[in-house]
Amino acid sequence: MTHSPVDPWPTPDEIAAEGALRPSALADFEGQPRVVDQLSLVLQAALHRGSTPDHVLLSGPPGLGKTTLAMIIANEMAVPLHITSGPAIQHAGDLAAILSGLTEGEVLFLDEIHRMSRPAEEMLYLAMEDFRVDVVLGKGPGATAIPIEIPPFTLVGATTRAGLLPGPLRDRFGFTAQLDYYDSADLERIAGRSATKLGIALDAESAAEIARRSRGTPRIANRLLRRVRDYAQVHNGGIVNPQLARDALELYEVDPLGLDRLDRAVLNSICRKFAGGPVGLSTLAISVAEETETIEEVAEPFLVRLGFLMRTPRGRIATPAGWAHLGLTAPVQEASGGQPELFG
Repeated sequence: MTHSPVDPWPTPDEIAAEGALRPSALADFEGQPRVVDQLSLVLQAALHRGSTPDHVLLSGPPGLGKTTLAMIIANEMAVPLHITSGPAIQHAGDLAAILSGLTEGEVLFLDEIHRMSRPAEEMLYLAMEDFRVDVVLGKGPGATAIPIEIPPFTLVGATTRAGLLPGPLRDRFGFTAQLDYYDSADLERIAGRSATKLGIALDAESAAEIARRSRGTPRIANRLLRRVRDYAQVHNGGIVNPQLARDALELYEVDPLGLDRLDRAVLNSICRKFAGGPVGLSTLAISVAEETETIEEVAEPFLVRLGFLMRTPRGRIATPAGWAHLGLTAPVQEASGGQPELFG
């Protein structure tokens, strides 16, 4: 599958590009004022006490700034940052090696923490609470547990699916923050700040055009900004204006509400092929030639959030707003019980 410009997950190529655009201080972090205020209090209190901050759990959809916040926490506390992820820790020994190598006060950022193996998870309980890990030597009745003290550290866990975390792990975090989607005004400011860092002259109307199509996600706003920059360099000597921004985003098939080719294909299929539904996920995936996981994890959440699609026990159903977005009128069921008619 071709990577969509509005896919919230980063590609390997853009991880470095994102790094140059990330804010480095809480004061510069846009769009999550309540989280910023709460986290600022946690960090300032720890600085006053001269201790490490409580462990922090950040949850929310991809692309909203969880990694950025982990970097900011380390920067605000003036301590090193160690970055790893749940899928990379498949054995308790992997985690023990990381924890034993931490320095005092260091921030350990564990992305996708819900995907960590169970043995490593159980080791993490003790490390978070008592700053100790028990390394087991041998097997069976003769196995010996050797306790290893580790320096106090701050764990920053990030997850897109907080419900998958077991209760004992969630309870060990002193501060939990739920990141929400950004509004257009915040995304306009983020696009403007990123444009300054990239050396792009971006007017307010062009920034608003990018923000409207960014699905409430800063990562997507920055990606669309880079695509607009590329288009401007090729077609207009690097100068961005509102019409050029619209032309660039239409070239990449991102419509004014942020729907891409796959979103429209799903909506079109439900409305035109299945008379608005209900239609099962596997049937829908076959009709648009995509994997069921792609439909369920990439397209559906945004369509549901816009109110264009409903998930029901019988299948997916297009709402009147979804029909209207395609320029269609929702079908009317005939009194005789016949098939609904489609009006376009």
